[in-house]
Amino acid sequence: MLRHKDIWNAIDKLAKAKGYSASGLARRAGLDPTSFNKSKRVNPQGKPRWPTTESIAKVLEVTDLTLSDFVTFAGAGAGAGKAKRYPLVGLAKAGDGGYFDDSGFPTGTGWAEIDGPDVGDDGAYALEITGDSMAPVFRPGDIVIVSPSSQVKRGDRVIVKTTEDEVMAKELIRHTKREIELKSVNDDHPDPIFRVSEIRWMHRIVWASQ
Repeated sequence: MLRHKDIWNAIDKLAKAKGYSASGLARRAGLDPTSFNKSKRVNPQGKPRWPTTESIAKVLEVTDLTLSDFVTFAGAGAGAGKAKRYPLVGLAKAGDGGYFDDSGFPTGTGWAEIDGPDVGDDGAYALEITGDSMAPVFRPGDIVIVSPSSQVKRGDRVIVKTTEDEVMAKELIRHTKREIELKSVNDDHPDPIFRVSEIRWMHRIVWASQ
C-alpha cells in the first residue's frame, strides 16, 4: 500500500532524477510552483495532505514516465519493501573487460556487492558514480541501480557503453536510427553525440542513492 510519505518521496525522487527541485517540477507540469512544497504536505491542523491524481498525471506526462515508474520511485513496485543484493562496480572501472557480457548484463568476477531496493529485474546491477558530469543529479560516490530490461525513453538517465569501452552516465536526449544524442547535466561538460554503431548498449537508471 502506498503511504502518504511514499507518494511525496516519489515526487521528490522523480524531481531529482529529472534534474528539478520539487517546485521546479511543479512549474514544469503547469502547476502552481508551491504545489509540492514541504509546507503543502500537511494541512494547518497537521493532517496529511495528498497530491491530487491530476497533478501526478501532469507530472508523468511532462516527464514521459508511466504510473508504474512512479510506483517504483515510491518504493512500491515489484518486490516493494524488500532489499536485494546487487553486484557493484565503480563507473570508471566498468569499461574494463570482464564485467559485462555483450548485452550489458553483469558477468565475470571483480564485482563487490551492495544492498538496494528490489527493482524487479534479475539482471539489474549497481554502479558507483565517478566524475561530476551529471552533478547535481548524480555526484561522485552516489550509487545508481541500472536495469537492462527496462525500456529506455527520451529524458531517461542512462548508463551507456561505447565500442571504445567507455562507460558513462548521461541523459538520453534523442535516439534515431543513425545517432544517439546524450546530455551532461553539468554545463561544464560536453553533450556527446554518437553514431548508433558506436554504442554497445544503453541501460536505464531506475534508482539512485540520496
